[in-house]
Amino acid sequence: MFFALMGILIGAIIGFLLPFTYNTTYSLYISVAILACLDSVFGGIKANLEKNFDINIFISGFFGNAILAAFLAYIGDRLGVPLYYAAIFTFGGRLFENFAAIRRLLLFKKRTKKDELDLN
Repeated sequence: MFFALMGILIGAIIGFLLPFTYNTTYSLYISVAILACLDSVFGGIKANLEKNFDINIFISGFFGNAILAAFLAYIGDRLGVPLYYAAIFTFGGRLFENFAAIRRLLLFKKRTKKDELDLN
């Protein structure tokens, strides 16, 4: 868990320091892809807390979800149909579900440790 937090911190620092910009026409695709990546990250944290994390599933989900979400946004843009809403609802909903599960796991773990200390 420590290495994951350090990686997030280093990535955030690099992201803020690099002067990389992208064309605003791609902002819809990038924002939906970032949402999909965040869903994978929260799913990975949840899996790690549940002790069933698999790096292959995480990597394939991270890139696969991002590509699928951006592709949906692109196809919808070409067809004139806002298909990116499907990605927003799906990945946004899963993001909040994973966050709620992480919160419950952390609170349960804290409560269990407190109960063990009370018994001693």
